[in-house]
Amino acid sequence: MHGTERIMADLQHKSEQDGEPTLKRSVGPFQMALYGLGSMLGAGIYGLIGKAAGEVGNAVWLAFLVALIAALLTALSYASLGSRYPRAAGAVYVAQRAYGFPLLSFMVGLALVCSGLTSVATQSRVFGANFSELFGLDAIPVAALALCYLFATTVIIFRGIQEAMWVNILCTVVSIAGLVLVVAVGMSYWGSVDYLETPPTSGGDQTFLIVIQGAVLAFFAFIGFEDMYNIAEEVREPETTIPIGLISAMLIAALVYVAVAITAVSVVPWQDLAAAPGPITEVVARAAPWIPPILFTAITVFAVANTGLVNFVTASRLLYGMARQNLLPDHLGKIHRHRRTPHIAILVLFLILVPLALMGTIAELAAATVLLLLTVFSVVNGALFILKGRKGEPPGRFEIPRIIPAMGFLVCLGLIVVRVSTGDWRAPAIAGALLLACFLIYVLMRQLDPEAIGEIGKDS
Repeated sequence: MHGTERIMADLQHKSEQDGEPTLKRSVGPFQMALYGLGSMLGAGIYGLIGKAAGEVGNAVWLAFLVALIAALLTALSYASLGSRYPRAAGAVYVAQRAYGFPLLSFMVGLALVCSGLTSVATQSRVFGANFSELFGLDAIPVAALALCYLFATTVIIFRGIQEAMWVNILCTVVSIAGLVLVVAVGMSYWGSVDYLETPPTSGGDQTFLIVIQGAVLAFFAFIGFEDMYNIAEEVREPETTIPIGLISAMLIAALVYVAVAITAVSVVPWQDLAAAPGPITEVVARAAPWIPPILFTAITVFAVANTGLVNFVTASRLLYGMARQNLLPDHLGKIHRHRRTPHIAILVLFLILVPLALMGTIAELAAATVLLLLTVFSVVNGALFILKGRKGEPPGRFEIPRIIPAMGFLVCLGLIVVRVSTGDWRAPAIAGALLLACFLIYVLMRQLDPEAIGEIGKDS
């Protein structure tokens, strides 16, 4: 039996022995790709184009291509690991399997959970603000609309992975349609500018360095592919579906980003694009003034709702997977017998998200979790590098050369250095505080139940 298939069979057999329901395997390659796209093609791209243009000028499209290459290194590692070890909280599992260091595995898992929580809480506020603007609901507080969004999302995710996937498909199609509309109305402007023009610098011609700096910013437009690994136990034939879905999502996102970038600088001078409060709205206003701006508010509602949905699903599967690996209380690993979803994990997340959404000022926390994500990417790349060199490890159906995770590790490490050295001190300080909190939780759990933590990496 193939190594990956043996792991899947062992998981299924153990659940059947315990008489417990399992997650429902119903996600195919098409849904998998749209799941990843839903996470990547959020509302962030609407503002990121302007910021990137300010740094790179008309060469912003090239920055996205360079960023794709950098992000693909880690994405290929995730695809390979997904074909080897298809399980929820896969990054946690492979970290423990490779390093054998429970504290590191625990902190990887909680770092990912923190990332998901801050994203969902942030998106709920943005959803509330845009929903209010779209329907003129000024009399209703944004916080109230954010809570309604969280409740509705919780119900959808509880009902089942297929229900969540259909909502994701709808929102992703709307999000892509909005960006395709931008390209369609501006395509007639293509070829009107020099696409290698960059902002002038005092040091002479340094186009390469400028593009690299822009690529660092553009890299974060591709973050989201990691979410796809966490629903591995709900995917049909994950050893092939995960790689196909993940790589397809990355390439489609890159194609959309590059087309939008070329269109944006063709219609609007990069200087104006960088200064515009809504870069994409400015592009459409100039290329197709007959399109009402409110249309993009509606598209933003779908994009933001989708990003929150995907991150909520991911976070719930992380809690479930960590519980199954004896990293968190067993109850978080329970599956609802009829809905086949991790209902207790979903409820716990909802109870945490409510106060987070009401805080309203978590932008710096969200920025800090980007650093945590890059740290997790480094750990995961390193794990694959180690596992590929270890004898007896089951190969997957999607194998990559060992140099790829090594390069992915170096790229992510470099991005961490760039973010820490060029940004203010708040994000690294908050990231450090979150890591300290993870450490304290780990110590507390060891004191409460040392036997459970000692069995980390094994299924409960």
